[in-house]
Amino acid sequence: MPDASSPLRVLNDEIVACRKCPRLVKYREKIAREKRRAYREWDYWGKPVPGFGDAQAQLLILGLAPAAHGANRTGRMFTGDRSGDFLYAALHKAGFASQPTSDHRQDGLQLSHAYITATCRCAPPDNRPLRKEVSNCRGYLERELEILKPKAILALGKIAWDAYLEILKQRGLITSRAPYKFSHGAEADVAPGAPRLVGVYHPSQQNTQTGRVTSAMYATVLRRIRRFLEN
Repeated sequence: MPDASSPLRVLNDEIVACRKCPRLVKYREKIAREKRRAYREWDYWGKPVPGFGDAQAQLLILGLAPAAHGANRTGRMFTGDRSGDFLYAALHKAGFASQPTSDHRQDGLQLSHAYITATCRCAPPDNRPLRKEVSNCRGYLERELEILKPKAILALGKIAWDAYLEILKQRGLITSRAPYKFSHGAEADVAPGAPRLVGVYHPSQQNTQTGRVTSAMYATVLRRIRRFLEN
């Protein structure tokens, strides 16, 4: 965890206090009050979820948004749900995570050379943030990029892929997102000096349980990223 005075810690404290999106504030707090029966003993987080990982990360992993009963419950990205089970197992196998499981914020998990964040910091209804809500969060992602200065970005799904490209477009580094097509394993050196962008299908249950995404598919991409970072 970054120390209290670091720019990353200051940013994360600001994220946790954010109330920019009334729809998301209402939804995340409602879920935290009502809870899922299996987690009725939990004290839900119910706030925006800050980024998590190595403050010296070379790889920035960009997801969509916290799950209502996952990170919105536990307060840590991809923690406490099936997507996180899949993702952290893959990161552990690739050497980016100290353990293959992520159950709660005090479980001892540490990331090495990787930092996980999201396009939208609050759990959205139906896992679908509105365009304005993504826009409201964009500044936080921009500041993470400025602080971390990663060498590579792994976009978990098309929304994350497009969100990063939109930042480059807003900065005038690209004129359009159109030339950069998302697919699993897609890779692009988008602009001079910018991190290499790599895409994978999101590790949602919809993708993992149907076989659209497999552990082997993630392992292949993560090995490629590891070689790029080491070179």
